Amino acid sequence: MKDISVVFLLLALIAEIIGTIGGFGSSVFFVPIGNFYFDFYSVLGLTAVFHLSSNLSKIFLFKKGVDKKLVLRLGIPSVLFVIIGGYLSKLLQVHFLEIILGIFLVGFSLLFLIKSEIVFKPSAQNAIVGGSLSGFSAGLLGTGGAIRGLTMAAFNLEKSAFIATSALIDFAIDFSRTIVYYNNGYIHTEELKYVPFLFAIGLLGTWIGKKILVYIPQKNFRKLSLSFILLIGIVTIVQLFITD
Repeated sequence: MKDISVVFLLLALIAEIIGTIGGFGSSVFFVPIGNFYFDFYSVLGLTAVFHLSSNLSKIFLFKKGVDKKLVLRLGIPSVLFVIIGGYLSKLLQVHFLEIILGIFLVGFSLLFLIKSEIVFKPSAQNAIVGGSLSGFSAGLLGTGGAIRGLTMAAFNLEKSAFIATSALIDFAIDFSRTIVYYNNGYIHTEELKYVPFLFAIGLLGTWIGKKILVYIPQKNFRKLSLSFILLIGIVTIVQLFITD
């Protein structure tokens, strides 16, 4: 594995496992981790490709109980806004995008660690708004699963149905933004060597996450996941000031 970072691949595997169990999706961990190894635009491209395999495996492993109505209400606006966010990412400076990402991670985690009782009403309007915001965030910053997870939590789906429904929506998002990112020039030849490994990690991480999910109450793991997100967000912001 010449010139392949084994540590990065191990971190990607951990991100996939935690993302599967926590319900936030692996990108909320993978994107800031990837920023330590690649430029921001390359991370966006790798995240989209990584997620395609990750979500295919989730759809296969958790295929029972997909909420088709929620897929449409959340999925259609998500796909539309991920395209908008993806194209807009090319117009903004990388440093500005990284600052937004760090603030988003810290703000999101602190809000729900302090106000864990916050919930959305399970309405069609909230599903459309949540889908739009998650799609736009995914296109612009590379991660939107946390917003979608929060929106979907209002509909009180069983754990397997929650993961399968989220994965189906996420697959449509990732397929759309992969095309946008490719047109933007974010998917580079030098990073393509990681793609086969990331595909395998997506499958393995989801499988391990499914096994662990049986033994860990999602409520408890949610707090642990939010703590990880907070830490990563702080490190992301600190890194930006150090490198300036």
